[in-house]
Amino acid sequence: MWVEDWTSKAACRDSAPDQLFVRGAEQNKAKQLCNGCPVRTECLAEALDNQIEWGVWGGMTERERRALLRRRPGASWRNVLESAREAHTKTASPLTASVDA
Repeated sequence: MWVEDWTSKAACRDSAPDQLFVRGAEQNKAKQLCNGCPVRTECLAEALDNQIEWGVWGGMTERERRALLRRRPGASWRNVLESAREAHTKTASPLTASVDA
């Protein structure tokens, strides 16, 4: 399920913005904040669809996002990521059900 008002649910919502707009090795620390974030996909789609050039968004650095944008110029990243998440959820569900049984 896609979350429209994702910023209020983000793992970084109480963090100082300076933590996400860093350079070099500090970016790896910033990306760790995104691990386990419930709205990571929405955040990444926002950055890709709006071609945000700076900071860590959705667990990706600006360099990583530029690489994606070059591979699929003009893509609706919200649609791409939402479809991928739905496909992942469908394939993960049977496995989860068999483990829980």
